[in-house]
Amino acid sequence: MTQASATPKATRRQHDREIVALAVPAFGALVAEPLFVMADSAIVGHLGTAQLAGLGIASALLTTAVSVFVFLAYATTAAVARRVGAGDLQAAIRQGMDGIWLALLLGGAVIAAALPTAPSIVELFGASDTAAPYAIIYLRISALGIPAMLVVLASTGVLRGLQDTRTPLYVAIAGFIANAVLNAGLVYGADLGIAGSAWGTVIAQWGMAAAYLVVVVRGARKHGASLRPDAAGIRASAQAGVPLLVRTLSLRAILMIATAVAARLGDADIAAHQIVLSLWSLLAFALDAIAIAGQAIIGRYLGAGDTQGARQACRRMVEWGIAVGVALGVLVVLSRPLFLPLFTSDSTVKDTALPALVIVALSQPICGVVFVLDGVLMGAGDGPYLAWAMVITLAVFAPAALLVPALDGGLTALWAAMTLMMVIRMLTLWLRTRSGRWIVTGATR
Repeated sequence: MTQASATPKATRRQHDREIVALAVPAFGALVAEPLFVMADSAIVGHLGTAQLAGLGIASALLTTAVSVFVFLAYATTAAVARRVGAGDLQAAIRQGMDGIWLALLLGGAVIAAALPTAPSIVELFGASDTAAPYAIIYLRISALGIPAMLVVLASTGVLRGLQDTRTPLYVAIAGFIANAVLNAGLVYGADLGIAGSAWGTVIAQWGMAAAYLVVVVRGARKHGASLRPDAAGIRASAQAGVPLLVRTLSLRAILMIATAVAARLGDADIAAHQIVLSLWSLLAFALDAIAIAGQAIIGRYLGAGDTQGARQACRRMVEWGIAVGVALGVLVVLSRPLFLPLFTSDSTVKDTALPALVIVALSQPICGVVFVLDGVLMGAGDGPYLAWAMVITLAVFAPAALLVPALDGGLTALWAAMTLMMVIRMLTLWLRTRSGRWIVTGATR
């Protein structure tokens, strides 16, 4: 049954199956990633407070560095999915290899910059005299795993573009288990301390990268795609990633401004903000899983020249985003009495966080629409518009957030500004999808 001849109900069922098949494994892989840091923290925490503080600083720096390059996954997903839709698997995998080579080049550059500057970077982040040596050790060793993590990002994009989110889930689970075992063995068994934790993570990261490369190389040989670096292809991958890099940096700036404003409100406010932000980030994983499905599905439809299928898939995923957002919002409201005690026993912090959590709950349907439309436009390769939209959002959010302490507003007002930020994002993304300018068919945009 073709897309055009299928009944509306049959079409919805088809889209639902595709969304679930891609989104559920993607969600599992997304949740597995932060478990790396949690495992490291649990193991290193028993070494002492100074070691845990050093790990916290180094992990924050490493997470930021890797997240900046998340465009390697996004841009590669869209480009590969288009070629899959066009029926050219050889070109799809060749495009993926260009993204992997770019990841290796960028990873090498990050190592070259991180190793000599590690002490200065740690000092800049205000590490104490007791924590700084541990942060420097962990940062320098873990930096050796950054190329591997960037290869994982690019390879994940290749497989998502090939409509495969199960393999990334399996690799993420295996990586988490290996990381935990290696950390425990090297930290306590080999008595290497925090250096053992860093080396365990690096080994696990390179193991994950190797697993991905085996899968991609096997696919390349099967379809006759070259494995050698291609300067033009690498340059094209970099050019496609620049707008998404701008988008990511703008989003990181928004989160940093929010944290800086919360810190100016007082100790109780910044503590409550960290709790609320951690929950907001966790909820984002569920919504981002639908966005990942959107990247792969929309790219494939546009590559196949099926504009009607792309529009219908977009509409159905928006419905999914709203429904999941409503469900998450209800879950937040119901779980508040159980959630807050996990993080603090301070009644002042709890009272500060409660109204902010209500705002987070109410905003989840909006977040659902934003994440889905973000994924749709990424899948369409509409990076330049996404970059401009996020810059505009940053320009609106920054003064609104900075007015919070000036007007003697509290954490609730700050999270109202965060919700305003999501509303602006929703409006800019909705206007773009409604215009239809994102719909460009063919193997390349």
